[in-house]
Order: sequence, then structure tokens, then C-alpha cells
Amino acid sequence: MELVTPSIGLIFWTTLAFVTLLFLLRKFAWAPILKAVNDREETISNAMNAAEEAKKEMANLTASNERLLNEAREERDALMKEAREMKAEIVAKATIEMERKSAIADLKNQVAALSIDIAEKVVKGTLTGDDKQKALVNELVEEVNLN
Repeated sequence: MELVTPSIGLIFWTTLAFVTLLFLLRKFAWAPILKAVNDREETISNAMNAAEEAKKEMANLTASNERLLNEAREERDALMKEAREMKAEIVAKATIEMERKSAIADLKNQVAALSIDIAEKVVKGTLTGDDKQKALVNELVEEVNLN
């Protein structure tokens, strides 16, 4: 049974080695390990804070981009409306000018037709006899020869 139960000396030296090991670990290893754990915790905390700040900034940028996009849409709509109005005005002016030219051409045609009718009636009225017709023909022939 001596092999199973340790002796007092073995217990003493094992306890002394364990306490010495604890003392040395506490003195030289525990502080750097705790410092590394604390540094890691602080780094993770800073990273979390930075991520939260980035999230807030992204939300602000998204809102700003949405606002700029809405302003651009409003400006585009205003420009399109102005362009439509200008187009309508130009088309109206072109239509008015075309109708004016058409009216002038019709008026000229009507004046020419009336002039021909009047001239025809005047010539018929003055040339009712053969003598008058011959005299007019001779007079016109002489004018043509002179020119």
C-alpha cells in the first residue's frame, strides 16, 4: 500500500513545487496574458465602435444620396417641362408663319384672278366692235416691235 499512498515528503515537495510554479506564473506569465486579453478586448471594442460609426455614416450618406437624387429628378422634370413648352411655342410660331404665308399666297391668287376677270371684262367692253379689236391688235403689235 505504500505505492498507492504518498508519503509526507512527497506531498510537501509537490506542494512546494506547485506553489513556486504558481508564484512564477503569477509574477512573469499572468500579467502579460491578462494584458494581451485586455488589449484584445479593447481592440474588439474599438472595432465594434468603428463599425457602429461607419453604419451611422452610411445611413447619413444614403439619406444624402436619396435627397440629391430627388433634387436631380425634380430638376430634370422642370427642364423637360420647359423644353415641352418651348417646343409648343416654336411649333405654334411655325404654324402661324405657315398659315400667314398660305394666306398671302391665296390672297395673291385671288387678286390675280380678279385682275384677270376685270381686265377681261374691260377688254370685252371696249372691244365690242371689229374696228376696235383691229386697232388694239395693231397697237399691241407696234408696242412689241418697239420693245
